[in-house]
Amino acid sequence: MTPFTLPGFDLDRFVRDTLAEDLGEGLPGGGRDVTSESVIPAEARFEGVMDTRDAIVVAGLPVAAAFFRALDPAIAIEILAEEGARVPAGTDVMRLSGSARAMLTAERSALNTVQHLSGIATLTRAYVDAMRTDGANPDCTLLDTRKTLPGLRALEKYATRQGGAANHRMGLWDAAMIKDNHVAVAGGVGEAVRRAAAAGVAEIVCEVDRIDQIEPALVAGATRLLLDNMDPPTLREAVALVAGRVPTEASGGITLETIAAKAATGVDYVSVGRLTQSAPAADIGLDFTPL
Repeated sequence: MTPFTLPGFDLDRFVRDTLAEDLGEGLPGGGRDVTSESVIPAEARFEGVMDTRDAIVVAGLPVAAAFFRALDPAIAIEILAEEGARVPAGTDVMRLSGSARAMLTAERSALNTVQHLSGIATLTRAYVDAMRTDGANPDCTLLDTRKTLPGLRALEKYATRQGGAANHRMGLWDAAMIKDNHVAVAGGVGEAVRRAAAAGVAEIVCEVDRIDQIEPALVAGATRLLLDNMDPPTLREAVALVAGRVPTEASGGITLETIAAKAATGVDYVSVGRLTQSAPAADIGLDFTPL
């Protein structure tokens, strides 16, 4: 199997730290799975099947597998569904066979991860589908945001990609995003953008929530405009004013019910924070059978 890698993400450390948290390493009496150690014989072996009880978009199975391998390097694992695949309820997504204790100890960490990531991927695909309703603006791209859980950004943004979105900024380092608080301190949209441009920043995204802010931002050197909390008629006006000079992005409170109308205005991107901020966990279970 090809190793699971993401830029800026250390899978081994993530697995190690997550298991250490669950096992209580460093705490009085911690460092062990007291239930499995006391109830399950050391030599016992299990066969397990992970399946989804919901229709989902799959994300995170290689990460889930890494938890089991960390505790039983000899475990046999068969991943039955591709990352990013849409599968119906009742689909088996992973089969595994190995040490019963190891599998029980890793179970919750593995399931938490794949449930969370598949939940994000599933909600993301729902937004992509809604955005394409009636063929509205097929060239519009759905973006995620930085509204991620601390320590999980790389994984959560991976999950949005599996659902069909593209990543916005990965962090504070890869582009400037000038928002209302930056504008307030700088004294205006144009001055805030000018300062970023003077500092040599290559990508400058500027948030505007009024039509009269568009031209000052463009003249000062903005490379993308984030059109915040604008209704569809105002978005259409803004897109016409920009006239292809820079990409445009609609954002702010966008729901499954409103995304098609926003995309249909001609914006290049629609960004949705709730992809990572509010996605419910997918209902995925793991059933074991003694061997």
